[in-house]
Amino acid sequence: MKVILNADIENLGEEGDVCEVKPGYARNYLLPRNLVLLDNRKNRAYLESRRQEIEQRKERKRIAAQSSRERIEAGPLVFEMPAGENGRLFGSLSSAGISERLEQMGIDIARRQIDVPEKTIKSVGTHKVTVRLYGGEEATLTVNVTPIGGSRGTEAAAKESAAEDKQATGEQATAEPETTAPSEATSSEAASTDAVADDTGGNDETERADS
Repeated sequence: MKVILNADIENLGEEGDVCEVKPGYARNYLLPRNLVLLDNRKNRAYLESRRQEIEQRKERKRIAAQSSRERIEAGPLVFEMPAGENGRLFGSLSSAGISERLEQMGIDIARRQIDVPEKTIKSVGTHKVTVRLYGGEEATLTVNVTPIGGSRGTEAAAKESAAEDKQATGEQATAEPETTAPSEATSSEAASTDAVADDTGGNDETERADS
């Protein structure tokens, strides 16, 4: 049975498309909800009268999809979730959770548009998720899942490491001997030795004179 789509319908097509559907599906679901029109001469004429309006709507949808793609791919979506030491989550992250977060950011993406590998995310780390947009466009969303408190723990560890490095550097500088002290001591000792030698030489000459 041929019908004219009166709206965008997933797995069928876009508004204005002519599609072949099962009669029962058309009579029981599509026609009562005004989602389609019967494919006849009258309705085709009606479709042509709305062609420009339909094309303008499609263009707006394409622009909106491109904008959504740029925002989705602009940066990672970060989730903090409880996890064990092995990185396994106590629970999982599904397309519903991702859809909800995107909606909070003002990006209207239904959960059925989000393809999560293996249906759900069950471990910490970086994951790539495909988001299906209007007109066959797709966006790749980066999802970073971190354990609760993980970022704070990492920051504290970094500060502690920096403090230990600073302390070790200070101890090393204190432990290193001064390079100028030995040379000054050697010069002083040499001067004392010369003075003693002069005195000894002077006494010998006096004793010979007295003799």
